[in-house]
Amino acid sequence: MAAEEVLQTVDHYKTEIERLTKELTETTHEKIQAAEYGLVVLEEKLTLKQQYDELEAEYDSLKQELEQLKEGLLLIRED
Repeated sequence: MAAEEVLQTVDHYKTEIERLTKELTETTHEKIQAAEYGLVVLEEKLTLKQQYDELEAEYDSLKQELEQLKEGLLLIRED
Protein backbone atom coordinates (compact mmCIF):
# COMPACT_ATOMS: atom_id res chain seq x y z
CA MET A 1 0.00 0.00 0.00
CA ALA A 2 2.86 2.41 0.80
CA ALA A 3 4.33 1.98 -2.69
CA GLU A 4 0.97 2.79 -4.23
CA GLU A 5 0.73 5.99 -2.15
CA VAL A 6 4.22 6.99 -3.25
CA LEU A 7 3.25 6.48 -6.90
CA GLN A 8 0.11 8.56 -6.41
CA THR A 9 2.17 11.29 -4.78
CA VAL A 10 4.69 11.22 -7.63
CA ASP A 11 1.88 11.39 -10.17
CA HIS A 12 0.34 14.28 -8.29
CA TYR A 13 3.66 16.16 -8.32
CA LYS A 14 4.18 15.44 -12.03
CA THR A 15 0.72 16.78 -12.79
CA GLU A 16 1.35 19.85 -10.66
CA ILE A 17 4.72 20.48 -12.36
CA GLU A 18 3.07 20.21 -15.79
CA ARG A 19 0.32 22.63 -14.75
CA LEU A 20 2.78 25.12 -13.31
CA THR A 21 5.04 24.86 -16.36
CA LYS A 22 2.09 25.53 -18.66
CA GLU A 23 0.97 28.46 -16.52
CA LEU A 24 4.49 29.91 -16.49
CA THR A 25 4.72 29.60 -20.27
CA GLU A 26 1.37 31.34 -20.74
CA THR A 27 2.26 34.10 -18.29
CA THR A 28 5.62 34.64 -19.94
CA HIS A 29 3.94 34.84 -23.35
CA GLU A 30 1.42 37.38 -22.01
CA LYS A 31 4.21 39.50 -20.54
CA ILE A 32 6.08 39.46 -23.85
CA GLN A 33 2.91 40.52 -25.69
CA ALA A 34 2.35 43.33 -23.18
CA ALA A 35 5.94 44.52 -23.61
CA GLU A 36 5.60 44.47 -27.41
CA TYR A 37 2.35 46.41 -27.18
CA GLY A 38 4.05 48.91 -24.87
CA LEU A 39 6.82 49.43 -27.42
CA VAL A 40 4.26 50.04 -30.17
CA VAL A 41 2.50 52.60 -27.97
CA LEU A 42 5.81 54.35 -27.21
CA GLU A 43 6.72 54.45 -30.90
CA GLU A 44 3.31 55.90 -31.75
CA LYS A 45 3.70 58.48 -28.98
CA LEU A 46 7.10 59.50 -30.37
CA THR A 47 5.67 59.82 -33.87
CA LEU A 48 2.77 61.93 -32.61
CA LYS A 49 5.16 64.12 -30.61
CA GLN A 50 7.28 64.71 -33.71
CA GLN A 51 4.18 65.58 -35.75
CA TYR A 52 3.02 67.93 -32.99
CA ASP A 53 6.40 69.66 -32.89
CA GLU A 54 6.38 70.08 -36.68
CA LEU A 55 2.84 71.48 -36.66
CA GLU A 56 3.67 73.81 -33.79
CA ALA A 57 6.73 75.13 -35.67
CA GLU A 58 4.62 75.63 -38.80
CA TYR A 59 1.94 77.40 -36.74
CA ASP A 60 4.51 79.74 -35.21
CA SER A 61 5.94 80.48 -38.64
CA LEU A 62 2.51 81.20 -40.11
CA LYS A 63 1.56 83.31 -37.12
CA GLN A 64 4.70 85.40 -37.57
CA GLU A 65 4.03 85.73 -41.31
CA LEU A 66 0.45 86.85 -40.59
CA GLU A 67 1.69 89.50 -38.17
CA GLN A 68 4.13 90.78 -40.80
CA LEU A 69 1.35 90.92 -43.39
CA LYS A 70 -0.88 92.82 -40.95
CA GLU A 71 1.90 95.31 -40.28
CA GLY A 72 2.46 95.69 -44.03
CA LEU A 73 -1.25 96.24 -44.59
CA LEU A 74 -1.35 98.89 -41.88
CA LEU A 75 1.59 100.68 -43.50
CA ILE A 76 -0.19 100.62 -46.86
CA ARG A 77 -3.38 102.03 -45.31
CA GLU A 78 -1.44 104.82 -43.65
CA ASP A 79 -0.13 105.96 -47.00
